[in-house]
Amino acid sequence: MASKKARGADTERAGEIDTLFQLPLGDFTAARNALATRLKKSGRAADADIVKALPKPPVSAWTLNQLFWRHRPAFNKLLEAGLRFRTAQAAQLSGRSSDIRAPLEARREALGELSKLAAGLLRETAHSPTPDMMRRITTTLEALSTYGGLENAPQPGRLTADVDPPGFETLAALVPRIGKGGEPVGPSKVLPFQHQKPARKTAGRKVDAKEAERLRVEERKAHLAAAKQALQTGERALRDARKDAAEAESRLKKAAARAKETEKVSREIEREKSAIDRRYEKAAADAEAARQDARKIAEQAEAAAEAVEDAERAVEHARRELTSLADE
Repeated sequence: MASKKARGADTERAGEIDTLFQLPLGDFTAARNALATRLKKSGRAADADIVKALPKPPVSAWTLNQLFWRHRPAFNKLLEAGLRFRTAQAAQLSGRSSDIRAPLEARREALGELSKLAAGLLRETAHSPTPDMMRRITTTLEALSTYGGLENAPQPGRLTADVDPPGFETLAALVPRIGKGGEPVGPSKVLPFQHQKPARKTAGRKVDAKEAERLRVEERKAHLAAAKQALQTGERALRDARKDAAEAESRLKKAAARAKETEKVSREIEREKSAIDRRYEKAAADAEAARQDARKIAEQAEAAAEAVEDAERAVEHARRELTSLADE
């Protein structure tokens, strides 16, 4: 019961870590720390320590993790091509006739497809697919295709650093053993590079020097082709980036010119508005003065009218007085 519970906890932790590596790169650190805190509070201190120790991947490794999670068929195609290549190597080393060019070509095609997807993903996430960035990504893809699903191999989807391809001596240890019928019966152990010796035995046979050199040349050709593909992808991305930058600079200049012209018009309108405001204020003051004058004149006219009426009444009174005296 305890072992089932432990396996369940391991499965849960694995799922939580997988989710962590699928997040946007900028969210990784905060999400990792939050997950470690939550695990510790829930009594899973060992899991919390494992999560807390996970380093934030560089952009190149993060991009490869996203390729693994978002484009699994293309990723699996590369791993399968790597397995076929190792199987073909094993067949030749065991004295069997095997076509090694077909799996090499399949691997080149898979590398090219994933390189294009990586460049698109970088642009989509506001990162630049520079030649150096694409070289790092393609080199790690080569390494993953070489290691495949072997024990202790770097784990696709959880990469925290770039991966270098193994050297030829290490590669000899990665070649699967061939059983009856030419089928691989399982990989040999992955040994540290510094402990390898040039003359290893594979499937009970010593690696022939000429065959080893031929395989070394084929592998170098594969690396060279992948590097050329990465360079072409990076140069194309650089040209696109330069074109976008030139267009953006042109738009910036036009926008600056429009802003300058708009600012000029705005200043002119402001000046005109100020002049209009001043004229309006003067006109308003003149109108108020005219209203004051009109009121004064009206008052004077009213007084004059009253004076006329008073004078008319006085004249009429004097006329009646004169007529009365004349009748007597």
